[in-house]
Amino acid sequence: MCSLQQPRKHLRMSRRSAIARYTARRSVALKACSVTPDALGGTIVSVSRDEVLMTATELARRLDTGEPLTILDVRWQLVEPDGRAAYEQGHLPGAVYVSLEDELSDHSVSGRGRHPLPSGRSIEAAARRWGVREGVPVVVYDDWHRAASARAWWVLTAAGIPDVRILDGGLSAWTGPLETGTVTAAPPGDVTVAHDNLYAGARPTLTAEQAAAASTLLDARAPERFRGDVEPVDPVAGHIPGARNVPSTGLLAEDGTFLRDDDLTRLLKEPTGGVYCGSGVTASVVVAALVTVGVDAALYPGSWSEWCSDPMRPVERGAARPAS
Repeated sequence: MCSLQQPRKHLRMSRRSAIARYTARRSVALKACSVTPDALGGTIVSVSRDEVLMTATELARRLDTGEPLTILDVRWQLVEPDGRAAYEQGHLPGAVYVSLEDELSDHSVSGRGRHPLPSGRSIEAAARRWGVREGVPVVVYDDWHRAASARAWWVLTAAGIPDVRILDGGLSAWTGPLETGTVTAAPPGDVTVAHDNLYAGARPTLTAEQAAAASTLLDARAPERFRGDVEPVDPVAGHIPGARNVPSTGLLAEDGTFLRDDDLTRLLKEPTGGVYCGSGVTASVVVAALVTVGVDAALYPGSWSEWCSDPMRPVERGAARPAS
């Protein structure tokens, strides 16, 4: 049985008061926030699997035919956030390195979790440095559970950049030659983004209030972090009350590719009001998986790191509620 409790480090009110406050705020959010597709924003219509993912075979074919492509290496791991050294040791031909920490996040923003979204203006400038051009497809890849590539896919498409695909299976799926050293895009790109505020961009997002009001909220973290058994990153352990645990790694096959559509549909069978994780990175994997099966789910960008930073927000610990 899950127990609803306040974070142990923030005992500023009684458990009963915290629950009452949360219940009141949730009721207001349900009425005022109106968590509907219109309220969540976003302008992207449902797309097919092939518009989200690209196989290594297809990528190799396009490179062999000389088709223009922009390839971005977004290597990042929770325990090793700087992937530049690994990139320089070997990357896909022509791939430009992208820093998730410095270019796909804006750490000058406070109160929005550990990986606040960057502005559209900064993404436009960065994308031009990377060589992203109007009308040229973009392929993003990583080497760790599709987390960083899904983040790049989400950020770029939320900014309004079209035709961005995740390399299905990541670096390990690539059997062709690798290059070493650093690639500098020449000439620079000319892409223009449509949205400066990615919290209200082309992809739907949730505020903390809307996350509290969501009928079905998915938590993409590992089960032990969801239950609150351990918390290696954030100061408080647990999950948002009522959330269901769908670990992002559970949506991938053993080879790191996304599961087949029928398997994803089975695992994600409940209607989804939104997705979160620790800081909005691995939740992007779940969002991408949902999009491949026709569901444009909302991301809570601040995720658990934003939620637990407010001692007034309640915390639930223990196993998830059974799926209906």
